[in-house]
Amino acid sequence: MVDYLQRAKYFRTKKRLGQNFLINPDVISDIIEFSDIQPDDTILEIGPGVGFVTEQLIKHAKKVIAVELDEEAIKELEKLEAENLEIIHADILKTDLSNLCEGSLKVVANIPYYITSPIIAHLLGEIDDLENKNRAKITDIMLMVQEEVARRIVATEKSSGKQYGLLTILSQFWADCTILRPVGRRSFYPAPKVNSALVSMKVRKEPLLKLSDYSFFRKVVKAGFAQRRKTLKNCLLNAGFDRGKIGNALVKLGLDENIRGEKLSIAEFGKLSEVLK
Repeated sequence: MVDYLQRAKYFRTKKRLGQNFLINPDVISDIIEFSDIQPDDTILEIGPGVGFVTEQLIKHAKKVIAVELDEEAIKELEKLEAENLEIIHADILKTDLSNLCEGSLKVVANIPYYITSPIIAHLLGEIDDLENKNRAKITDIMLMVQEEVARRIVATEKSSGKQYGLLTILSQFWADCTILRPVGRRSFYPAPKVNSALVSMKVRKEPLLKLSDYSFFRKVVKAGFAQRRKTLKNCLLNAGFDRGKIGNALVKLGLDENIRGEKLSIAEFGKLSEVLK
């Protein structure tokens, strides 16, 4: 523990980049174990920082491609001098994953929390993005995120509070999502204000639902969560859907006309979309 902590302290972390380095050796070894890295795997590591996880990944994978934005962190990564490590100085959100290597990728990411949703959308593609090139490249994603965000990723319509929402549907539409373990804030340096969790996302070859119009479904879902205090009916009206069609759809699906969007399962949103269409 001291080793990682001292090495992290030696490096000047940048708040603007949301840098919090993982210094807990138990969590690092769990990441390696959960990733189930095979000798011929290629790993894409997003936000490797100064390389505490990277130096373990390169021991197990055929190749590790580390995408890092911070130039100073890259200087630290270069000290690893591993033949199977490729370091790319880039913003992951502007990186096309389809050209990174031959074959498929497993992703390991300890990412700045303020860009979690954009990164998930970049890796998986939007709900209606059926031919996403990045997603086609990935088999598994291992994500370190804020605990609250982890709960949103794995939520269902029965979850408490505001956990179930657009991020839930985006994540589960294209991946099978599980929380693997909680990670306390003291596992990082500098320690963030909140706890984290490690999430596994096993990428689907096919979308969760078979639908006639995925863009229309995305509009229905977006409308359903647009104003959480309002009923689903009013949300759909405000989004410009036809009043008569909304009424018919609710009756046909046996839904209470005062139901809120967050009480519909992903499958029910699919049925609603098909009936409205």
